[in-house]
Amino acid sequence: MGLGEDVNREGIRKTPLRVAKALSEGTRDFFEECVSKNIDKKGLVIPGYIQSVKEIVEGALFPEEGLDKDEVGHAGGVGGLVIVRDLDFYSYCESCMLPFYFKCHVGYVPSGQRVLGLSKLSRVTNVFAKRLQEPQRLANEVCSALHEGIQPTGVAIVLECKHVHFPDTESNSFDSNHKGVVGILVSSGSGAFEDKDADMWGDFFGLIKFRGIDKDNIHDKGSVDQCWCPSLSNNVSLKNEEIKPTMVTAVASILKSLGEDPTRKELEGTPGRYTKWLMNFQCSSIDMRQNGSLWSGIYDALDPNEEEGFNVKLHSELNLPLLSQCEHHLLPFHGVAHIGYFISKGFHPIGKSFVQSIVHFYGFKLQVQERLTKQIAETISSLVGKNVIVVVEASHTCMISRGIEKFGSNTATIAALGCFSTDLAARAAFLESIPGPKSL
Repeated sequence: MGLGEDVNREGIRKTPLRVAKALSEGTRDFFEECVSKNIDKKGLVIPGYIQSVKEIVEGALFPEEGLDKDEVGHAGGVGGLVIVRDLDFYSYCESCMLPFYFKCHVGYVPSGQRVLGLSKLSRVTNVFAKRLQEPQRLANEVCSALHEGIQPTGVAIVLECKHVHFPDTESNSFDSNHKGVVGILVSSGSGAFEDKDADMWGDFFGLIKFRGIDKDNIHDKGSVDQCWCPSLSNNVSLKNEEIKPTMVTAVASILKSLGEDPTRKELEGTPGRYTKWLMNFQCSSIDMRQNGSLWSGIYDALDPNEEEGFNVKLHSELNLPLLSQCEHHLLPFHGVAHIGYFISKGFHPIGKSFVQSIVHFYGFKLQVQERLTKQIAETISSLVGKNVIVVVEASHTCMISRGIEKFGSNTATIAALGCFSTDLAARAAFLESIPGPKSL
């Protein structure tokens, strides 16, 4: 309602329920732990987590002799190090309440001639992911809990975290090089890994370096820039009078219902920042600023004195950045748009920046990808004539943060008008011109 939407509209009638279910799923372990163990919800460190980790670990420790039976710390693998790589998870950012996804590489050096069932490393990480989080604390908590539960010679954690970028809708220009996500690498170590220069870290990085991880890009423990979340960046602006107190209050009530304390230091500004994010997608967020230039551009492109027909030269704009908000779950999706067209008689070519502004125009709304693709195609068609094809490729955070957890999935939609809807050769020629898949 705060965004000016009709809450009885078919597409969003059940959105409040879907949002509640998604957030409940995303923080389920935290909430259930608070309820089942009657734990103080105000504290940062929840004792119940340690207990949960012990319950996971204790039933999965197995005896295994090491390379040297008389030397502690050499059980389980060559040199004693055991690593599980590329574990995919998501969590919710405590600064803005948007989901972020991360890849976890976890290793440990067994001791006491005991090794842990490998799946338990993933389960323990997931315990701490299912709460409002910050990357460095997440790494530290997983590391500490595993050290407590396994009692190994050492534990090492490296997290590759990615967060959707925040748009700067106060700017009159739209950057075509705008990246869909921002990332950070963090690490944490205990025991033999507590010293970042320890030999064990050399073994660890030697086994994950071909994953594209550069040791020099990993932040030191405790030194992470507090602006890792784009909502804290100075580039994110919104006039204070546009922030509706009722929306902020509603978000604070969501935090309470999740078992969190909105007055906790790390969460004090979270309701306001989440509201700022949502306000980017209100019904009139950029309509007023862009409407004049967008529709006047249509009339500038027309030349009614020209004859009918079209130029057979294919014009295309590829990899135009796209950001939008799923109206079904109020979660972002981001990716790129590819646009191809033939210019009809009576029309003129349009510039890349103008095409990009059209993509943003329809992106900054509560949307579904299918409708977004169609709207872009119809608008471009009115600028250049009938013959337009649009392909949108996007990653949806709702595909990873609602229990579905389809990491790396990507959705493609096509809208073909004019000759592209009937001429298979023309359509195939454009589709073949689209670059190979990129990490969105």
